[in-house]
Amino acid sequence: MTTKTITVTPAVGTWVVRAGGAVLGETSRALELVEGDLPPVIYFPREDIGMAFLDVTDHRTTCPHKGEASYFSIMSKSRTYENAAWSYEAPKDVVAAIKGHLAFDVQDGVAVEQV
Repeated sequence: MTTKTITVTPAVGTWVVRAGGAVLGETSRALELVEGDLPPVIYFPREDIGMAFLDVTDHRTTCPHKGEASYFSIMSKSRTYENAAWSYEAPKDVVAAIKGHLAFDVQDGVAVEQV
């Protein structure tokens, strides 16, 4: 059995997350998590996100490499994006840097972009 390689590095440049056309956050302190051959995931520092747009949900998932993820729904003027953001409140040591950060499920109406 092979183990996935996970790396967490500072993401180059400035990153923005939008939902329903509204900017939820912008940061130059994002982290990029690369897990095996999966596409990179950008994690935003929580303090750089408008948390008033997010509502915590009861949804949880567990990753054997990262730990348990908590989820948030994004409330925009036009709709609610269910479980569209997640955070590892107590991540495993290999990804400890993502503690206090949020990642977003890129979907129709939710975008994560380098600006």
